[in-house]
This record gives sequence, C-alpha cells and structure tokens, in this order.
Amino acid sequence: MAKSRKFRVEFRKNRGVRRRQVDLTRAVDADGEAAGDLGATERISGKGDLTRKRTVIVHDDADTSVDRRSDGLSVEPVTAGTWRGQVLNVHGLESFVRGGDGMLARCTTRRLLRTLSTDQRHPVAAGDWVHVRGAGPTGTIQSIEPRRNSLCRSSRGRRHVIVANVDQTLIVGSAALPNLKPGLIDRLVVAAEASGIRPIICFNKADLVPAASLVPLAGVYARMGYPVVMCSTVTGMGIARLERELTGRVTAVVGQSGVGKSSILNALAPELALPVGDVSRDNDKGRHTTTTARLIPHARGGTFVDTPGVRQFQLWEIVPAEVPAAFRDLRPFANHCRFPDCTHTHEADCAVKHAVADGLLDTRRWESCCHLAGTALAADAGEFTEEDH
Repeated sequence: MAKSRKFRVEFRKNRGVRRRQVDLTRAVDADGEAAGDLGATERISGKGDLTRKRTVIVHDDADTSVDRRSDGLSVEPVTAGTWRGQVLNVHGLESFVRGGDGMLARCTTRRLLRTLSTDQRHPVAAGDWVHVRGAGPTGTIQSIEPRRNSLCRSSRGRRHVIVANVDQTLIVGSAALPNLKPGLIDRLVVAAEASGIRPIICFNKADLVPAASLVPLAGVYARMGYPVVMCSTVTGMGIARLERELTGRVTAVVGQSGVGKSSILNALAPELALPVGDVSRDNDKGRHTTTTARLIPHARGGTFVDTPGVRQFQLWEIVPAEVPAAFRDLRPFANHCRFPDCTHTHEADCAVKHAVADGLLDTRRWESCCHLAGTALAADAGEFTEEDH
C-alpha cells in the first residue's frame, strides 16, 4: 500500500477575497418573509476562502518530481498529462517554456504556486525546469523541479532569483563608459560562489583605456584563480578566449547597465542580433535595453542567459560574520587572527590588517570586504546602504 506524506504549506495573506451579500435590503423589501431565513450573526472561520494554510498529501508511489523549493516547501506531485520543459524567460505572470522536442509554449503559473507564502518575489525564474499541463502553444505550470543552483539578490526585502540552473556566470565590467565598479564585481563574485556557480570575470571596452591600467585589477582576480578576460567588441580582442570558455555550458551574463553584455553575445553569435543601446550622455550610465533574463541557445552547444543590467546588487541573506570567508584572498590570513570572530576592522593582532600593511593583500579588496560586511549589518537593521562603490 502506498504511503502518504502530509505537508502543511502557508499562503500569502488575503489570498482570496470573501464576497459579502450586498443586496440584503432589496431582498427583504421584495419578500418580507425572507428576513426570517437570514442569519442573525455571521461567523468568521479560519477554514474557508480566507484560510492561509493548506495540507497537501504526497504519495510516495507518485512521480517524485515535486516542487521542493529552496525554502523547504513541497507541493503536489506531478500527475499524468504533463510534460517537462525549461523556462526561457518570464514576463509578469506568463512564462515561455521550451519542451524537449523544441516546442515553445506560453504558460501561466497555477494559482497554488503563485500564492504560496515564500520569501521569493516570483515563484518561477528563467532556467527553472517545470512540468506543464496542456498541449499546443499555451499551458499551465503545475510544478517546479528542485533548483541545482540560483543567482539571486535581495530586492525590497524579498529574494529576487535572476537565473537558475546555470554552469557559470560571466561577470562583465566596463573599462570606461560607464566607469568600472570593482565593488559591484566583488558582490557578483561572492553571490556566484555562494551558489556554487563558476565565475568568469570579463573587462569589456578594453580599447577605450590603456591596457596597463587594467592589469593591476585583473591580476588581483587572476591570482585568486578566477578566469579573467579583457575584451573589446570593436577590435575583437578576447572574443576567441570567451568562445572557448563559454562553449558547451550554460552561462549567465551579468553586470551593470551599459557594459556591453548584449554586444558581447552578438560578437560571439552574430545570428542572435540582440538589441543594444548607447550609454547616456547625461550621466555616462547605461540604459536598460534588456528587460528580463532570457535563455538563448547558440550554435556552440551551450546556452547564453542575457540578464538585465544592475546598478545595485545587495546579497541575499548574508551574515556579516560570514563575509570574510567569501573572499578567497582574505581567507588564508583570517585563520591567523587573534580572535576567531575578528571583523578585520579594529581588532588588535589582526592578520588581515597586517597583510594589508605588508603589501601581501590588496587594499581595495580589504576595503570591499569591510564595506560588504557593513552593508549586511545595515540590512539586518533595516537601513539602506549604497551597494555599489
């Protein structure tokens, strides 16, 4: 006999709207005797349309592909009549899903998934593997498979999943127009490593500045073992190196607006013809040409994930005490600090500060670590802190 397991899941507040009977006076005027059949009191019960919890029964003999989200929730097994596909991009309440046969379907998300009380901004993200009910150009997403990894950030106190199930992320910075922001690159590297995603660092528009000006920063990341590529879509420098790094893998391309993410993808695969935009002349910042993350298969056996540009990137659920461990170059020195909970800011006998003073550790990286720890502390206190510097 099949075993069953029960899961208690919670929904967002005001999941349903309870409609009141608004024509009582008219009904009594039309039939006075009907007033005797009306209830004199009204009871508000927790069981009904306004309930925030529901018990879901999962049978062990059913398909084990249930929606086990990162927050521990599990909802309803996959039933017969569904097909498996991957979400290419999400537009509001609709998602475009590609099936195993290449069929593209425009899908909505079932109400149960949309109303679950989770910390996520949206239940579905680009890269998710889902099970869809319905045949043809439309369907309904019934369940979401467990995510192998996800690149996410904090957005207004909720978790914003940029992309899921990727092999690596190409972190693009601009040598000029807009100006390079090493602090933003550090945040993206920490977010990728925290999710088990291989980071690749790319400095685009290298033709706009002397190459020697990028060598010190590139050397800092290269010494930590990260692949570093300096490229230019105008001269073609570094494009061949990027081809080798991106072939046969699912790669999320991330970075601030205007650094040339779409231009790099057009240089790698001209047949894509992605739209690109110019940098604003008023503030030297990029315009949002790409509005949503989108999976784009290419001829080299892999997949690009073109993501919208970011100007601020706040890490999701980062503990200030764990920040130094996320920096590869600080980690060996932090083990020799006098205090195990050293913040590397004001403590005596701090090995990290000694390494900075002796020139063994890059000063900017130490400052970036302190800034990131301060940002996490301010986030815990509910305060706003400038995220990229």
